[in-house]
Amino acid sequence: MRALWVAGSLLLTTACSTLPDPDPSQAWVDLEPGEQTSLDAVKVDARDWDDNRYFQIPPGNHELTVRYQFPVAPSNIGPVDAPLWRDCQVKVAFKGFDAGELYQLQAGSIGFRPWIKLYDQQQNLVSQGEPAGCQRT
Repeated sequence: MRALWVAGSLLLTTACSTLPDPDPSQAWVDLEPGEQTSLDAVKVDARDWDDNRYFQIPPGNHELTVRYQFPVAPSNIGPVDAPLWRDCQVKVAFKGFDAGELYQLQAGSIGFRPWIKLYDQQQNLVSQGEPAGCQRT
């Protein structure tokens, strides 16, 4: 009985972690954080977004807000042993989201400053993010 319960729990966990199929009438935005970082979908056009793993939006003009958490290496902040973690909100505006297209948000940082870049399906850079506030964690 216990083995059945464990197997059922694993199936439920796996089912919850899969992404839905993209809607061909909307644009899909994948989130690609860097190593040892976290990138979460937060808002679309100032409205809260329910799923932090991706954006799926109607075609047109939109402003996406993401939460990017990343470490700043000790060599950049003086004689500290552990990295200093930053928690930032970054906004990315783009006027040309197309239905059925796959976009990708990539994230990284230079020192304490985060960067976010939006690429289209052909890997062309179409927009860059603007930090909207950061804090230490």
